[in-house]
Amino acid sequence: MKLINKNNMSVTVGVAFVWFTTQFGGGFASGAQLFQYFIVFGIWTLITPILAQVVGAVFQWYALRYAKRHDVYDYRSFNDSFYGKFAPIFSNLYEIVYIILLCLAPSVAFATGGSTMAELIGIPYLLCTVIIGIFIFITTVYGTEIVRKAASTLSVIIIVGLLVVYIPNIIAQWGNITANIKALASQEAPVGPAIWSSLVYAFFQLASIGLLVQHAKAFTSEKDAKTSMIYGVIVNAGIIFISTLGLLAIVNTPGIDQQPIPILTLIRNGVGSSFMTPIISILIILGAVSTAVNMIAGIVNRIVVKYDKEQSKDSNGKTKPSKLTIITTFVFVILAFCIAQFGLLPLVKVGYGYLGYITIAVVIVPYIIHMILTAMGKIDKVEKSTSR
Repeated sequence: MKLINKNNMSVTVGVAFVWFTTQFGGGFASGAQLFQYFIVFGIWTLITPILAQVVGAVFQWYALRYAKRHDVYDYRSFNDSFYGKFAPIFSNLYEIVYIILLCLAPSVAFATGGSTMAELIGIPYLLCTVIIGIFIFITTVYGTEIVRKAASTLSVIIIVGLLVVYIPNIIAQWGNITANIKALASQEAPVGPAIWSSLVYAFFQLASIGLLVQHAKAFTSEKDAKTSMIYGVIVNAGIIFISTLGLLAIVNTPGIDQQPIPILTLIRNGVGSSFMTPIISILIILGAVSTAVNMIAGIVNRIVVKYDKEQSKDSNGKTKPSKLTIITTFVFVILAFCIAQFGLLPLVKVGYGYLGYITIAVVIVPYIIHMILTAMGKIDKVEKSTSR
């Protein structure tokens, strides 16, 4: 199978795709995020997921444009430049946000994979997370490069799998969907909480904004930032709308908002459940594992590069995992495993919710102030600074 990389698509489409794959991991594929942040707020679920994508695009466009304008592409250099005289405070605060994200994202991946495996084969959740943990540990220590190379391809497979699941079920259950939409429209649904929940969703997604700016380096000009985010909104909003619409077929199922993997209920109540259930379950597990491996490998690499300067090599010249690599990987896998025991729904609703609130202080408010001051001509002149 040919792997997807930047050579297969234009840069702007490629960056839009990076945003897509960052947002749509196992937590989204399970349907849990859509229920917790959008669907439980009633009829506004037809609008608020799209609003969240637009908000995310605006902030990411601004960051990408700034990165290209000032030639700062790693998140530390970007933050030091962007926050200016306040960098000693906010650059370090962003490091804390990044660490929280590193703890939370693998934990959600653990919980998603564990919940899906428990639903699929009927063994206890704890045992499932142990199995997931062993696989993540081995893959992070020995097979990270393979997972990274396959990450984009795996994400596309998940996307195709979601469309294969949702589109037939939307068609087959269109009567239920329209009836449920009418029922939601007749119910009281305050718009304030619905909009705030969608903003919190957008905000915790922006916790990884510093990791996106590296891709601005490939832009030919800062105008590409706008183009990439237009493409991103089209793709992200389209997929999230289709997914939300499909889940409206089961919105009145008793206890569905407490189900960790709502998409499995949709499949079982719809068409093709005999072959769709194992397919989507395997894709969710693979996507969750891939996310956890990449996140844990990122922090392990930072620690190992800083403290373990010399890496031993095997007879083929490949770097062997050092003791520090194995110990650091083990520590972060255990940490993610322990956090995952809180369960998928609390992590999605509470964990990501708090991450969203923290991001407001570290990213959202400073960015808005920066936008206003830039519009007034007070800061961010067009001249370029030296890369750091």
